[in-house]
Formats: sequence, structure tokens, C-alpha cells
Amino acid sequence: MATMTSYAPGNFCWFELVTSDQNAAKDFSNKLFGWKADDTPMGPDSFYTMLSIDGKNIGALYGMDNEQKKRGIPPHWNLYTSTGSADETTKKAESLGAKILMAPFDVMDVGRMSIIQDPTGGMFCTWEAKKHIGAALYGEIGAFCWSELYTNNPDAAKDFYSKLFGWEIGGDVNYTEWKNDGKAIGGMMKIRAEWGEVPPHWISYVLVSNCDEVAAKLTSLGGKIYVGPQDIENMGRFAVAEDPQGAELAIYQQKTK
Repeated sequence: MATMTSYAPGNFCWFELVTSDQNAAKDFSNKLFGWKADDTPMGPDSFYTMLSIDGKNIGALYGMDNEQKKRGIPPHWNLYTSTGSADETTKKAESLGAKILMAPFDVMDVGRMSIIQDPTGGMFCTWEAKKHIGAALYGEIGAFCWSELYTNNPDAAKDFYSKLFGWEIGGDVNYTEWKNDGKAIGGMMKIRAEWGEVPPHWISYVLVSNCDEVAAKLTSLGGKIYVGPQDIENMGRFAVAEDPQGAELAIYQQKTK
């Protein structure tokens, strides 16, 4: 397994589940992906759970507080993007029409972050690494490997993210591919009418060795499959799902040569 020691600015670096049932989410992720949970106290009866494979962190999760539940915030994954300066990136995002949901702040001595809603409605976090770079494992089986934006306005999203992070734009009329320093890191699709009332949002993919087997196991553990499993021509096989608490996630099996 490859270990990450740093992330270039503009690359996705951390994945964080905000859930309504922390213990159930830990059990589900362990049974589905083999993720080991390690709790760190955040306050009275509050824990931040690091998720790892073979001792390498791949992400984290924590439980929503009562205020978040009262506001009707659904379980979801937070997506973090690496930056050399959370303050500068946040200021630039705001100048490009983004809404700042949480201004830059220090996370103890491990990093500095902000929470931003892009002009089309998609939410993401910035991460300025200090002691914590982000995921120690990326793009390997059981770890995250790809992130995708669903939006109603792809043209506005292209303009925003290319100016904010310098992402290059590839793909075709049906699917946009994001590239950072020439390397594909994610994609974007326009929300279709047949999907129903789907808000703009980011979704991240976990790399698996067998998409169909993991999808079947996911449903047996109480999750739901929305799309797939199905093939991406010449690329691999994927499925889009939600965990038992309702947080959306996706899985991807790379095609072998």
C-alpha cells in the first residue's frame, strides 16, 4: 500500500463522515471496508473517530450534535481540498462568488480549515496542513480514490474551480474531468431531472477489488444502492449508495488490463 506524505494544493486530501449514529457508522464501515476505528475525545461524551487500514488513516467520522440534528442536517461526507493557505483560498473563493459557511480557523495544531459553498451550491472544506497532512493512504483498495461534483450549473462550476484551484478541464459534454497538474483527480456531472430533488453536492469513491461483492455486502448491512453496479466503458465498474444512516458514498472497481 502506498503511503501519502503530502498533498499538492488543489488535491483532495481528507474525507470525513458526519453521522447521526457514530457507533453504527463505525460498525458498518468496519464490516464493509475493514476500516479500524480509533476514538479521540473531543469533549464530554464526544469523540472524533479516525478510520484506518493497516495503521494508515484513510478518513474519519464523528457524530452530529443536537443542534445539527435540530437543523435537519442529513448525514454526509465532508470533502477536504489541500491548500497552502486556508485564509487566501477562502478569500479568493468568496471573491469568485462562493458563500463562506465557516471562516478559516485552527484545528488545534494539526491544521487550519474553512467550509465553503461554491456558487452552484456544492460544499467543500479547505485544509492547510500542519501536523496532519490528510489521508495517509489514497488510491489503494479500501481507501478513497476519486471525488465527483453533481451540480445544476456545470459551466459556473468549471469557471469557479478552475480559477480557485487552477484545475484543468477535460472530459466531454456528458462528463467533466478535473485535472490538477495534469493528473485526473475527479469529475463532475449535471444533475438530471429524472434524479428528482437532488441538491448540488460532492461525492467520493472508495476503491474496491470487486464492486458487485461490496455492493451486495453493503445492502446486507442495511445500506441502499442507488446506481449500479454498472460498467464505465474501458475504465471499471461502480455503484452509488448510501449507508444505513443515509450518508451517500460510492465504490469503484478499476478495470484490470
